[in-house]
Amino acid sequence: MRAPALWRVAVVAEVRQETADARTLVLAADGWPGHLAGQHVDLRLTAEDGYQAVRSYSLCAPADGARLEVSVQPVADGEVSPYLAGEVRPGDELEVRGPLGGWFVWDPADGVPDPVLLVGGGSGVAPLMAMVRARRSAPTPAPLRLLHSVRAPDQRWYAAELDRLAAEPGGPVVDTLYTRQAPPDAVRPPGRLTLPDLERPGWRAQDAPRCFVCGPTAFVEAVSGLLVEVGHPPDRIRTERFG
Repeated sequence: MRAPALWRVAVVAEVRQETADARTLVLAADGWPGHLAGQHVDLRLTAEDGYQAVRSYSLCAPADGARLEVSVQPVADGEVSPYLAGEVRPGDELEVRGPLGGWFVWDPADGVPDPVLLVGGGSGVAPLMAMVRARRSAPTPAPLRLLHSVRAPDQRWYAAELDRLAAEPGGPVVDTLYTRQAPPDAVRPPGRLTLPDLERPGWRAQDAPRCFVCGPTAFVEAVSGLLVEVGHPPDRIRTERFG
């Protein structure tokens, strides 16, 4: 049986800005047991009067010793996210518990490199980014496609890194769909994700990819429904919802 996850003190080692209001926190937690791409953690904040608030965040990078990364954007009227996304500085301490979750995970070294289709809505790209990054350590990297749906170009998380990885020989295929505002050079007009967006050669049902879908509940339900509609077996589709 797996040992229960314990609360640990984590020190903020680095802060990276992802968009105007979202950023990644790089944490160092002594005794961290490691994790799989797709898992998440609980972060706990304690006020001076003893009040505590706990929130869950996906890990956006694969295991790297005592280092773990989470990306956060502020939620209106939130108790935790505005502080993490706007006030935390390197050297600050947070409490972290994990890793958590064993269903929405991908280990690139677990056997035959089946194709992998990742579909993220907005900040749902975070655990998928951990999978993109984990792929680099595989002896034989699996064919991987990331399909990211965002409102506008300035809402892309990890944009520079994804563009660089996609340009490398044998790198992942990265497609960005804009729902409200597309850049001038975009071939596809703004709009919600549809069936033709999913039907790319190499990641169709007949190619038997493993599918991971993460984002707001309505987005996940719509995408997983489309995948099943075109023949992807339900047991090859794993989902994670938020909101």
